[in-house]
Amino acid sequence: MQGIEDAGFSMCTPIQAETLPVLLSGKDVAGQAQTGTGKTAAFLVAVYNRLLLNQPKEQRKQNQPRALILAPTRELAIQIHRDALVIGKHTGLKPVLAYGGTGYDQQRDAITAGVDILIGTPGRLIDYFKQHVYNLKMAEVVVLDEADRMFDLGFITDIRYLFRRCPPPEQRLGLLFSATLSHRVQELAYEHMNNPVHVSVEPEKVTADRVRQVVYHTSNEEKIPLLIGLLSQGDPSRSIVFVNTKRNAERVWAYLEGNGFKSAVLSGDVAQTKRQHLLKEFQDGKLPVLIATDVAARGLHVPDVSHVFNYDLPQDAEDYVHRIGRTARVGKDGDAISFACENFVYSLPEIEAFIGHKIPVEAVPAGCIAELKPPVRIKRPPPRPGGGRGRPGRGKAAAGRQTGNRNRQR
Repeated sequence: MQGIEDAGFSMCTPIQAETLPVLLSGKDVAGQAQTGTGKTAAFLVAVYNRLLLNQPKEQRKQNQPRALILAPTRELAIQIHRDALVIGKHTGLKPVLAYGGTGYDQQRDAITAGVDILIGTPGRLIDYFKQHVYNLKMAEVVVLDEADRMFDLGFITDIRYLFRRCPPPEQRLGLLFSATLSHRVQELAYEHMNNPVHVSVEPEKVTADRVRQVVYHTSNEEKIPLLIGLLSQGDPSRSIVFVNTKRNAERVWAYLEGNGFKSAVLSGDVAQTKRQHLLKEFQDGKLPVLIATDVAARGLHVPDVSHVFNYDLPQDAEDYVHRIGRTARVGKDGDAISFACENFVYSLPEIEAFIGHKIPVEAVPAGCIAELKPPVRIKRPPPRPGGGRGRPGRGKAAAGRQTGNRNRQR
């Protein structure tokens, strides 16, 4: 209770109010709620409650976690761990974090030194499991967060591998949370959970009510002048600009920097230490604009994001929901501004069908097409002796490196 107070919670959100009574009574839950509604706090409270009410078995070793929490991305795993430290500060229970891309030996040593709640991404956790760094024989609680994203990223085989190393479903508490409870997610729930209670909070409202959505129909050439014009007339203290490709992200960054907006690119190939540094600067308000590919669309909780710009409309309708869910979190207001350009306007009908309503269309405000200053120069890696610059996707060696990087990040 002291940890909940420290976290600033005084009232339950709808998903917390619906799931906590079920979880605290010892029943499994498969929960659906839109992003930013407090799912993380719901399952953390349930995990800590279960572990505090039940004494660990005498034969349990210090490297045998009592709870396993799986997340699809490094950023989400880091966020869950951060929240777990706050909520569980006074419990004496130790959460440990494991994810790919950095800190291999440090994370391994932390698990070996003792872990109660193991939080991480599937690839790194399986790596340690196969090295016998830990085992799951004493797992009393299993949590799967963003289950639909696990499917999107191809992690389901890994999830099943870990679940099958845990005690049977009837001997543990199972929690599954997802923004969408598709048939494949429900099949996973029935396969690896003990008759879970399905909880859906306002499933007909796919997007949050407090997000003010608008779409501007624009030519490809007008997108950057319009973005800079909107940022100039608004308050860019904390804005996320979503793009579909790293190439577009670099181009937008170059123009923003050249026109006086401090920004940074967050994409899949940014080193983990740099990613964390950029996110901290963004959270602290030192970096007003973050340009992101969809690697950042899920699981990130950055307080007070005022604007989300869909510079490129996503080609997957679900990604639209997760992108705009970065703003208007936990009762706050926010704006989601989308550009329907020549290349990606064809995604708009699918997005509107998915969210169940038309996105309001507005004319571009007068004076919002900015006169551009030249972009800054994008620094490229030097050419390699064999020709080319060694950029991802060039040749078999590059393809091998790219695959290896993905495996390490998992």
